[in-house]
Amino acid sequence: VQKDELGKCSKKLIMDLNKQSDVWHREIDLIIKNMKYDVNKVESKHLSVLNKHEDKISNTISDIQQIIAKLKRLQNSKDVSLVSEYKSRNAEFRRLPPKLEVSLPNFVPQKIDRDQLTRQIGSLSASSLITKEQDYIMPQEPVSSFQRLSSRHINVPHKIDAIDTGYEPRVLTAIDTGYVLHSVACLSDSEIWTSGSKKIMKLFNLQRELVQSAKTESGNKPSDIAVTRRGNLVYTDENDRTVNIMKKSVTQTVIRLRQWIPRGVCSSSSGDLLVIMDSKDYKQTKVVRYSGSTDREKQSIQYNDRGQPLYLVGNDKYITENRNEDICVSDYRAHAVVVVNHAGKLRFKYAGQPTSSMNPFCPHGITSDSHSRILTADFINECIHILDQDGQFLRFINNCNLQHPEGLCIDTKDNLFVAEYHTGKVKKIQYCM
Repeated sequence: VQKDELGKCSKKLIMDLNKQSDVWHREIDLIIKNMKYDVNKVESKHLSVLNKHEDKISNTISDIQQIIAKLKRLQNSKDVSLVSEYKSRNAEFRRLPPKLEVSLPNFVPQKIDRDQLTRQIGSLSASSLITKEQDYIMPQEPVSSFQRLSSRHINVPHKIDAIDTGYEPRVLTAIDTGYVLHSVACLSDSEIWTSGSKKIMKLFNLQRELVQSAKTESGNKPSDIAVTRRGNLVYTDENDRTVNIMKKSVTQTVIRLRQWIPRGVCSSSSGDLLVIMDSKDYKQTKVVRYSGSTDREKQSIQYNDRGQPLYLVGNDKYITENRNEDICVSDYRAHAVVVVNHAGKLRFKYAGQPTSSMNPFCPHGITSDSHSRILTADFINECIHILDQDGQFLRFINNCNLQHPEGLCIDTKDNLFVAEYHTGKVKKIQYCM
């Protein structure tokens, strides 16, 4: 009964949040529409004044040209009376028309205060989970060989190394990139690409050295990054609505969307690009498979067998392909990890496990390892959830002092790289033997 009530309550909360999201989007659209109207109104007003001024100058020039032509005729005329009747208009034209200076408006964007926005949108009341002791105690069962194997296979994680992409307090290296981090992608076991709140993507080695920097073509910050099988950097640009690939420091736009906004991206084992995207009107979300590094669409994944949407619309979506070719998406707004098979059929949804903080499950970055385990970053609860390939929860990584983990990637040795949002650090974590 409690599980049913919990499910109903969660669905109602999500519906309420979606309604509030729609209200905010409508308000924002209305504000922008009014501002655009003001811009067009100012343009029309100034243009009318400038056109009138231009007409006045044109008429004056025409009058001068006519007078010049008349003077030429008088010069060639032998009629003295016409010459004596002529009256000069030099004084009239000696004064130049006034010069108009148009002061054009500027748009001054304000810095977005996420905390203030959160307070204005609303808040969720605190939930509680109370454990009551029962009188009856179940007899203890012997530990299975599978449990012993799982216990040996996933050890308590310990931090191997840390790369400070914002600042390095240790003596060896200090790297200041000046931005918070969103994504991380392994180029190799010794080099990682990072991206954050600015237009620059940076490549670091494990000696904490900056190897390379690359700017986005549009000047926008990248939404997500990935590395192809050939070692090329891929990034999505949600503002420009493009997917881009950098080959030997040359950036090429391979996918340009008109009605869709690309969010997360990954490179599949077959070399295809998988992109999760929202519709421009914020009503739909889908995963699209593109053939290789081209804009040829091979597959679209959007609904389950009952025709219901698999994903919720909104920012902060990451995507990865598992070793078994399952497509795994972390859906922040749905508070879930959604996994479909290669054909796009829903396999399972993972909605999190209770944590000590009791905050809702907020998945961000997602990756998978050589054993087809799925790892996702829980941004609010500041931990990593590890699942098996069938969506069964295995354990947390919550002892590495993670601070708002965002992007994730794994190297060929199953070492986990975690990009921390606020600190600008990438932590390399060993979590299994």
